[in-house]
Amino acid sequence: MKISELARLAGSNAETIRYYEREGLLPKATRSESNYRIYSDTHLERLTFIRHCRNLDMTLGEIRTLLHFKASPEENCGEVNRLLDEHIEHVVRRIGELQELERQLRDLRGCCPDGRQAAACGILEGLSQPSLEKASGNHVPGVHESFASNTGKS
Repeated sequence: MKISELARLAGSNAETIRYYEREGLLPKATRSESNYRIYSDTHLERLTFIRHCRNLDMTLGEIRTLLHFKASPEENCGEVNRLLDEHIEHVVRRIGELQELERQLRDLRGCCPDGRQAAACGILEGLSQPSLEKASGNHVPGVHESFASNTGKS
């Protein structure tokens, strides 16, 4: 199948498929005589697996690790369990961060309960205060990296 059909069947897009190929998550496709990429059902199965992992907010490193174990069915899956436990912990921390973010946004919204001139806007004033600078980023630092460094996989 061509890349457009693979993308359609997997609910993805061609650029994402090419990216996963470059990253080594998908094996390189064979080429037709006219130089089109030709994909197999194996590519579709693997892309579906990757998409499920990405929908669970897993990193490419975590996906590589899972793919390794998927390709090595004789290995013990204890590392898979540990990876998922760490990812669950990451999600729990992220939920806490998002709850804190919600609290900060609600507090900020409370600074300007009605419409007024921008010069008197409590929200704009609040955003200028240093107390909001400690807001966290998108992910808890080190959570995903710790598994990769502990296992030698990335």
